[in-house]
Amino acid sequence: MAIPTRFLEELKARISLPEVIGRSVKLVRKGREQAGCCPFHNEKTPSFYVYDDHYHCFGCGAHGSAIDFVMNTENVNFPEAVEKLAAEAGMEVPSDTPEERARAEKRQTLYDAVEAACAWFEKTLRMPEGKVGLDYLRDRGLDDETISRFRLGFAPDTRGACKAALSRDGISEELMVASGLLVQPEDPSRSPYDRFRGRVMFPITDRRGRVIAFGGRIIGDGEPKYLNSPETDLFHKGRTLYALAQALPPARKQGALLVTEGYMDVIALHRAGFDWAVAPLGTALTEDQIQAMWKIVPEPVLCFDGDKAGQRAAGRAAERALPLIRPGQGLRFAVLPEGEDPDSLIAKAGPEAMTKVLGSASSLSDVLWRMESHGRVPSSPEERAALQKRLEDHARQIEDPTVRSHFLRTFKDRIWQRQDRGPARKQTGRAPVSSGALDSRAATASTVEGLTHAERVLTAIVLNHPDFIHHGHVEEEFGTLHFSDPGLEMLRQEMIAVLAEPPPGTESAEEWQMDTLRAELEVRGLAEAVDLLFRDPLIRRHRQIRPDALHDTIKETWEEMLKALRHAAFLSELHESNSEDDFEAEVRRLLALKRAEHGDT
Repeated sequence: MAIPTRFLEELKARISLPEVIGRSVKLVRKGREQAGCCPFHNEKTPSFYVYDDHYHCFGCGAHGSAIDFVMNTENVNFPEAVEKLAAEAGMEVPSDTPEERARAEKRQTLYDAVEAACAWFEKTLRMPEGKVGLDYLRDRGLDDETISRFRLGFAPDTRGACKAALSRDGISEELMVASGLLVQPEDPSRSPYDRFRGRVMFPITDRRGRVIAFGGRIIGDGEPKYLNSPETDLFHKGRTLYALAQALPPARKQGALLVTEGYMDVIALHRAGFDWAVAPLGTALTEDQIQAMWKIVPEPVLCFDGDKAGQRAAGRAAERALPLIRPGQGLRFAVLPEGEDPDSLIAKAGPEAMTKVLGSASSLSDVLWRMESHGRVPSSPEERAALQKRLEDHARQIEDPTVRSHFLRTFKDRIWQRQDRGPARKQTGRAPVSSGALDSRAATASTVEGLTHAERVLTAIVLNHPDFIHHGHVEEEFGTLHFSDPGLEMLRQEMIAVLAEPPPGTESAEEWQMDTLRAELEVRGLAEAVDLLFRDPLIRRHRQIRPDALHDTIKETWEEMLKALRHAAFLSELHESNSEDDFEAEVRRLLALKRAEHGDT
């Protein structure tokens, strides 16, 4: 049974290789990949690595795709393995019939047709009739290298120039219609005409770099401003990302994928050094596109314009992703300054401005929080309950029970953790706090410093006492935090992934020890992050978190640091949303309470 190559490529793109292998091999994340003990030979130390499109064992040399894995572990032949995986992916294996072979040949000729059109558009851009398109690209700051790299071209404003050029190459009108290059009028007596006219052309490729469709940007007035090819046997808009072929190698190398909204934004980002950027094709992100991104990196960053339309797009992407997320997968959301897109921001302020935007990207839970709360916690219990209900409705869309419980707990804590804030109790025999002694900016700096210290202490506790994470709600609390320090946040995420699985050669996740945990983090490339943490003298000399500290002492310190984080988060929100006077008043109140607790005067 001959199965078309195109079908096999589509099947491999749709299935998750780590998910297929993870059903029979216990996998743990090792940096950007996942690893486990090889199922093809006996070993105690994992040397079997799973990537997004293949697996490889560094012990015995086993190597292959999802189809190979199913064949070798389930003792089935190639067609049976394909049938099994296709059923899981909701695909029907094409039958080996003369009709199917004819369709496969037609698809190949469709590739030939769109490739010929792409070459002709490129050539036309450099001819006199393409000058208006070339001038547009030059005005947008593109050089020859960029134009060639993305194979940009021009479709002249005539009804038959493309048809005539491709006809000279022996491509039939029927094939040009089937590939979306020509429009067939409803009246069959009328001849097909060029779909793209008077437009700068952006070739759209599959992940292997083969042209499958086009996007065209009109020059001058006219609608639509951007026009895409229709759905064809080659092109499915909801499963395609613009510039994925160019972005894939750097995305894998960087462990990052940036998603923006338009062709020119992607090209501007690549030129500025962000060459792991892609874009959907004029529509909101689809489930297929989100799943495709997760096969490349666990947490893509979606970058949206700062206007209302951009915020609506962020909200739609968040809601669409909710049912799909699993442990270790997520989305982050970067918001541009209002009125800017990546292209304009880079042109005005340089790549540094874009780096700053990406550095402040928010988590999926933060986006939902802002969407429903508008950044403020209601004052009355009734309003808080209504907000909690709206947020819980979002969280309950999450199918994975572990992720769902973390979202529910995070939202609940964020709403109700400050409900007991009230006016400070009057203290007798205490001198009032001088209002002139407090500077809000100094208080803010102190808050940030305290926030970082609390994050470091919590991380150091888990590093020195891995078993502590399995006591009470510690694992849930540590798992739902998000540290402001990027290095600590990366270390926290890896520690959670490590501690969720038993150490090599053991049966329980509670058997991790300080030495084995640090050794595993070193394997994952985080030795420097651990060393940096313990070079902090305040951490190194902290008696209550040392390896020989008692659990009661550790627990007391843990709860104190969590409380400090919550206070810091509150002060930060208050400073952003309220006036300076309100901020100073609240800080004075908290300081007075703190002094009263310790009996200070």
